[in-house]
Amino acid sequence: MPEQINAPASSGTFLNFMLDETLMAIPVERVREILDARDVQSLPQAPDYIMGYIDLRGDSIVVVDLRTLIGRPFRKDDVDTRIVVLWVEDEGREQVLALRTDKVTEVSRFDDDRIEPIETGTMLNWDHRIVSGLARRNGSYVTLLDLDRLLSSKIISSLDKHVEDAMDGISA
Repeated sequence: MPEQINAPASSGTFLNFMLDETLMAIPVERVREILDARDVQSLPQAPDYIMGYIDLRGDSIVVVDLRTLIGRPFRKDDVDTRIVVLWVEDEGREQVLALRTDKVTEVSRFDDDRIEPIETGTMLNWDHRIVSGLARRNGSYVTLLDLDRLLSSKIISSLDKHVEDAMDGISA
């Protein structure tokens, strides 16, 4: 049986969401708000996973399509699609952005408040750095994402540059 570690001490509460049939989660303290699907202003020459940006009470927030970012096929918005506005830490500073998900299911704790590390990642030569571990919710597996690794400074720098370029183009 794999070693088990306790869920992060900050709150142990997670936002659960779906991508296809996969249940995923992020720490709830990273979430600023959850929005219904809406029009996203595209950014010229942005990578496929950068959908563009939205206006949120006067702030421009970059929207990343999580499906595309992790290599799943694009899917059109439907009634369950949600945009999760959150923050990541990059070199000691908070960066606000949004992830487009297929469906937000709930805010909850994991069964027994435990997360299992992924031990086979290095053995199978799989780069699992975007996954913090696996947990269970009502007996079903949940993939816990590491937001800071998933949205590393390389990606965040790319996001910032695309927003700046787009804003320069609009004001020109």
